[in-house]
Amino acid sequence: MARKPFIAGNWKMNMTAASGEKLIKELAPLVADANCDVALCVPAILIPAMTQAAKGTNIAIGAENVHWAEKGAYTGEISCEQLKEYGVKYAIIGHSERRQCFGETDESVNKRALAALANCITPIVCVGETLEERESGITEKVLDRQLTDGLKDIEDVTKIVIAYEPVWAIGTGKTATDGQAQETIAYIRKKIGQLFCPGCAEKVIIQYGGSMNAANCKGLMAQPDIDGGLIGGASLKLDFATIVNFDK
Repeated sequence: MARKPFIAGNWKMNMTAASGEKLIKELAPLVADANCDVALCVPAILIPAMTQAAKGTNIAIGAENVHWAEKGAYTGEISCEQLKEYGVKYAIIGHSERRQCFGETDESVNKRALAALANCITPIVCVGETLEERESGITEKVLDRQLTDGLKDIEDVTKIVIAYEPVWAIGTGKTATDGQAQETIAYIRKKIGQLFCPGCAEKVIIQYGGSMNAANCKGLMAQPDIDGGLIGGASLKLDFATIVNFDK
């Protein structure tokens, strides 16, 4: 069975309730007939309002992070239970900005992913190398570690989404070529097959998350192992609809 494409936006620390509602209202009719799953992962404070704004549309609302504990003294974090109260379906885990700016580790990524799965929230687990790592020729070594440690103890890998983010292409305007993206994502799928099973790997949705936009989405999405995109800046404007409708 063919993998259904999945396009997800990551608003990061952008938008307000008013601007977010306006965007969703304008996006909804433009993506209503999409042949892919569609989600917007938004700041935690906006989840209630965006859930309401997206009601009755095919746009799912996701979170940009989730904690592994059910509750407790974790100032600034958000739990699965809190997300589920608003029907959140997805949570981004281990984004490169979380790793670089806030000390996220493969171990904490793993704990967050396991908690999300236990609560029927689909984790979008981010992996990817820095420019220094790519130029040093250790991309595969980095990905091996992130996948092995980040996916530890996951029973059904088909219930997660992987987002490959070449860190050097996030917010820089640089994008991996179609061939570079395909080659690396094919390697990720191969590694998942080794860690779990080849059949499982063929079912896992793997997104490209390095500055996909309206201009380059068709070429990237035409690659056999690229199943979607984790979209940053372009998800803050109506260009997101062009990406969602990449096949039209």
